Amino acid sequence: MKAPRPLPSAALLAVALVLPSTTPAIGAEPPLTRPRPATPSPLYRTTDLAVSGQGAHTYRIPALTTLPDGTLVAAYDRRNDSAADLPGDIDVMVRRSTDQGRTWSAPEAVADFDGGAGAGDPSLLTDRETGRVFLFHASAPRGVGFRSPGAGNSHDSTTVLHTDYRYSDDGGRTWRARRLTRDLKDPSWLGMFASSGTGIQLSTGRLLQQYALRKADGSMWAASAYSDDHGRSWRLGTPVGPLMDENKTVELADGRIMLNSRTSSTRRRLVAFSHDGGLTYSAPAADDALIDPVNNAALLRYAPDAPPGRARSHWLLFSNTASTTARENLTVRVSCDDGRTWPVARVVSPGPAAYSTLTRLRDGTFGLLYESGPYRKITFARFDGAWLGVNCPTG
Repeated sequence: MKAPRPLPSAALLAVALVLPSTTPAIGAEPPLTRPRPATPSPLYRTTDLAVSGQGAHTYRIPALTTLPDGTLVAAYDRRNDSAADLPGDIDVMVRRSTDQGRTWSAPEAVADFDGGAGAGDPSLLTDRETGRVFLFHASAPRGVGFRSPGAGNSHDSTTVLHTDYRYSDDGGRTWRARRLTRDLKDPSWLGMFASSGTGIQLSTGRLLQQYALRKADGSMWAASAYSDDHGRSWRLGTPVGPLMDENKTVELADGRIMLNSRTSSTRRRLVAFSHDGGLTYSAPAADDALIDPVNNAALLRYAPDAPPGRARSHWLLFSNTASTTARENLTVRVSCDDGRTWPVARVVSPGPAAYSTLTRLRDGTFGLLYESGPYRKITFARFDGAWLGVNCPTG
């Protein structure tokens, strides 16, 4: 049999033209394939800001805020001699981060008293219009705590638990002090303190800082301290209760204020609403979805700059120890509908944990400062919506 004759070059070209498109032409460069864009990995990283036993007996009570330039300011109690609340040798510490929480400045005591007096339970609030940051805290003369103060509201009283704050106009580097006891406290009340964590600023510019108070009959109430002049003056709205305690607020898309409080009456969070910017609130009702072991928690708008008509304007974040029996199982939840339901939940720490507070970072990620252990560390976690598994409608 004769060997087949080689095809002429023109025939070779014809064969190449009818080959499947996946086969490159003879002598041609293989087709370029575009790599698929890499899917960003969910973001979650942690940094410990304070470790109990290192420099003090215990560190507790986290507070956190984001300044207009993106700087993070964190505050917490340095409990020098024991883990107990006031009265005691307790100082308020501050640290700053200018790189989204990757690194932090050295801790600085901004409220440090002598002679057996103490300060504690910090809450931070930033005025987005002026850049001023407020650090609210309790100040206790020697032997005075929330359960042991007397009535009255004199600024020089040695038997009253005072309502003080510090403020900074240079990003938390330096602080000045001011006392609000006479401005906020009814002299018949036996105790009052700022609810630790984070206050809020409304779309109207009003500043809100939450307080818990104990009336003469021992009942517990919640109330909003408010300022309409960037902190030059402060007043207290009508208390809501009883059976309230440390509480947080968030402004909803329609302008209402939602208040969310711990309570000893039920293992559920209590929720109330204000239609007048925090001056008055509706009767509290339990949210059966938000179980709680009587602990402080945090509440935050997911996308505070979203236009009111967009779905994202109704998203909320909530963090607490989601348990009915113990301070454990720290969880971040997402609501797509202004807190009516909470369909998304991501566990941060299944073990012991306690107080937590939330802030939105300048790049749209989130910061969570919490007590891990509990009471062994103050830990900062940064995460994004992908890590949370947010699946809310985006229309």
